[in-house]
Amino acid sequence: MTRIYNFSAGPAVLPVEVLETAREEMLDWHGSGMSVMEMSHRGKEFMAIAQDAESDLRELLSIPANYKVLFLQGGASAQFSMIPMNLLRGKATADYVNTGEWSKKAISEAKKYCTVNIAATSEDRKFTYAPKELKLNPDAAYVHYTPNETIGGVEFGWIPETGNVPLVADMSSNILSRRIDVSKFGLIYAGAQKNIGPAGLTIVIVREDLIGETVKGTPTMLDYKTHADNESMYNTPPTYGIYIAGLVFKWLKDNGGIDAMEAKTSKRPSSFTITSIRPISTTTRSQSRIAPE
Repeated sequence: MTRIYNFSAGPAVLPVEVLETAREEMLDWHGSGMSVMEMSHRGKEFMAIAQDAESDLRELLSIPANYKVLFLQGGASAQFSMIPMNLLRGKATADYVNTGEWSKKAISEAKKYCTVNIAATSEDRKFTYAPKELKLNPDAAYVHYTPNETIGGVEFGWIPETGNVPLVADMSSNILSRRIDVSKFGLIYAGAQKNIGPAGLTIVIVREDLIGETVKGTPTMLDYKTHADNESMYNTPPTYGIYIAGLVFKWLKDNGGIDAMEAKTSKRPSSFTITSIRPISTTTRSQSRIAPE
């Protein structure tokens, strides 16, 4: 069988070794007599899988102890609403950097809950650059930006400075592709289907002090505290997605970790030939994909 590189917006390529392991364990995970898809999410077998996945992700990203790692559902798009619901914390405004389609969607949702200040925008040049100068509102609850706005092909090469205001980043398209200092962020979120695993899993990394004060009327399932207090097991999480993500984390560790992935994604071919182009819809993403050799 010939494997191809899938350059669509996601779901995207997974390491062959991960898929082979999943195939071998499909009917019987580690002698348990059942598939991961059949396990109770509160059973000892799956709890061990989830704990290992979180531990490995913490190691890969050097996540500080005062941050919670949440395995959620709803894609990155659900976070467009959950972030203002959870992070406004009594404030009436939030800062957003507008660099393209995904920023605009996040801004549109935030406007339902607060006044949005556009701290910077690249709309004047059709979203073809990342703005460096931010006009921040000192009263803002947080600053939101999209580090890799891939529909327009723009990626930030730096982390914006926001002082004491929490920085929020949608890293769906570039998480695990290079080393980051998590402590510079109040919250990081990412849909898994770009660089982590199958669609259906969303990862949120959030500083503990930002949890616990939601907008009035926030549903229980959209409260980060609900998931943090229950170790992402308040309801049945996307168990198989967490399992595959855990295999990817182990694969990353076995293949040099984040430093090795950054070296790969930093390479630029001297020449290439485009044989075909598939139009990209504005409702999908492309990504800085971890490409296994």
